[in-house]
Amino acid sequence: MKKTIEEHADRFSEIAGEYDDSQNSDEYRACVSLVVEHADPSADDTVLDLGTGTGAIALTLAPRAKRVVGRDISEGMMGEARAKAEEDGLNNVEFGNGRFREPNVEDEVDIVVSNFAMHHLSDEEKREAIKVVAGLGPRKFVLGDVMFFGTPDPDEPFYSPEVDDPSTVGHLADVLTDNGFSLTAVKRVHEQVGVLVAERSGEQ
Repeated sequence: MKKTIEEHADRFSEIAGEYDDSQNSDEYRACVSLVVEHADPSADDTVLDLGTGTGAIALTLAPRAKRVVGRDISEGMMGEARAKAEEDGLNNVEFGNGRFREPNVEDEVDIVVSNFAMHHLSDEEKREAIKVVAGLGPRKFVLGDVMFFGTPDPDEPFYSPEVDDPSTVGHLADVLTDNGFSLTAVKRVHEQVGVLVAERSGEQ
């Protein structure tokens, strides 16, 4: 991780009010759509959204799920998410402090989603995080993020060496497999952006 968790939390809290307007790239919107599409919860499912930010995915999935739990390190971002949930009249979604390796979730989770958040972790930290996710027992994990399909180009818009630490698709696939998942879909949005869909072996 290039910055401490506290530094990341402060940085995102500072920009929380403008965050939604700043995420207007075609690639980001495509990732959101793909994560929502592949999460595809039923009315009996509890969904965990890690790195929920201002709740874009959590709030979209809430009307289709039994319950959605959003976790983030930034109180500022979650404040925006809570305000939107209240405005939309959604009472089956809740937001609270949590991180990939300490999600602060006690209930059973059926589906885990995350979008544009895990790339702040190092390769080893991602390995630890995915192990924690697997330990929550979900049948499906949908990860949209900055990831390398080829040789990374630091001049591309989705990779900032100062704060980002993306992994290769191969590394992420290996870690998911090592933790009992089977990769059922790989969606390349950009040479540095993609969505991975991982399901429990035998549950596809």
